[in-house]
Amino acid sequence: MGKSKVGKNINGWIIVDKPTGITSTAVVNKVKWAFDAKKAGHAGTLDPNATGILAIGLGEATKTIPYVTNQSKCYSFEVKWGEATNSDDSDGEIMERSNVRPSEQDILSTLPLFQGRIEQKPPLFSAVKINGKRAYELARKGEDFDIAPRTLFVSSLKLEKYISQNNAHFTLECGKGGYVRAIARDLGLKMGCYGHVTSLRRISSGSFDLSMAAELDDILKLSKSPAVNNFLYPLELGLKSMKQGTCTSSAAEKIKNGNSSPIFCEDAKCGEEIWVSYRETPLAIGKYEAGIFIPKKVLNLTKSELNDNQGIFER
Repeated sequence: MGKSKVGKNINGWIIVDKPTGITSTAVVNKVKWAFDAKKAGHAGTLDPNATGILAIGLGEATKTIPYVTNQSKCYSFEVKWGEATNSDDSDGEIMERSNVRPSEQDILSTLPLFQGRIEQKPPLFSAVKINGKRAYELARKGEDFDIAPRTLFVSSLKLEKYISQNNAHFTLECGKGGYVRAIARDLGLKMGCYGHVTSLRRISSGSFDLSMAAELDDILKLSKSPAVNNFLYPLELGLKSMKQGTCTSSAAEKIKNGNSSPIFCEDAKCGEEIWVSYRETPLAIGKYEAGIFIPKKVLNLTKSELNDNQGIFER
């Protein structure tokens, strides 16, 4: 007897408002189980105690994850001054203390140093790989290691509320690879007072925001029932940062087979990465070269498949 298929061909995005106290990987696994999906992945880790937007791609949407990951993300977070921890948040061990506390003006005058293109060293407790191992694994073992600084583009860092001399609330918008805990740590170091994150919430990720997010418990209550599909968003929402081309039926057949073909895309530049659709069905992601589309990632969707799931996309 042949092996039975594991999971269904579910294609699209689930936007979860991640609860505190659970890892991003655990949320992905629960959502994958709830949909009985063959394949799932997320577009950007949140720390276990962080909440907010966790964009989960199912099926062919996993091919678009890098394009969501590369988009900007926005966070709301609170910092406590006067203490540095080994994890740069309140879960860690306190390593240093200070009696210095920043004034509101101290904070406001320091924020410009953390905007634009900056160099940031990820926290020791992070998923950065050091010689093939995750930094947090080494940190938990008490091993001595260093993480090289990385370039990060910060679009905006704002003081939303000076709560007290001990606490402040901020919002941050940044590009790929930003660590809010590192921002809090480095703000405290710059002002000579130390600091660490006490609460963190991601409020947007690319084209996804909290208005689109579902509670994990609400999804799990409808596990493996037709109604759970009402939480699914279309795959192409993960491609909003890219230009879209269209094509004829004959070109669509070529593209679906991974072959180059002429397409229509008025505003694309030569060499630009775009995505192409036929009759609103996403076909592939690839490169535009003077009217020719060269597929890089073919999306195995069909119009009939979208028609069968039409109700899924009506939110």
